Amino acid sequence: MDKKDIIAMLNEDFVAELETTMTYVFNSFVMEECDPSRVTEAISVDEMRHMWWLADLITKRGGNPIMEHRELNFGGENLEKMLQRQIDMESEGIDRYTHQIETIDDEEVVGVLKHIRDEERRHRKEFRERLENLKEE
Repeated sequence: MDKKDIIAMLNEDFVAELETTMTYVFNSFVMEECDPSRVTEAISVDEMRHMWWLADLITKRGGNPIMEHRELNFGGENLEKMLQRQIDMESEGIDRYTHQIETIDDEEVVGVLKHIRDEERRHRKEFRERLENLKEE
């Protein structure tokens, strides 16, 4: 796989992390529940760090990070819908990173993507636990 293709994939990831960061920051502002709001805020910082790592990989390979994003979907007006949207976003990221790990032949990129994927799995678990706790109340 050539650098151009790797940069394109990494930019896809970068934009997804940008959208995720903005969604989580917004949701943390408007969520009424304290614990899910704090967890969402903390995870948004992780997502921002993922952007840094991806931007580093992109620029090292001669590209520039793309800052354009699609219209954001925050999940809805209540906490349950927001948490479900966040779970869905983490699942989409896990699937995307898994595919790329299997496709890309750049050892440094694969190492970073595996680390990000592992964090996304932890994030999804955190959001699922908060959603389950809501349903039990």
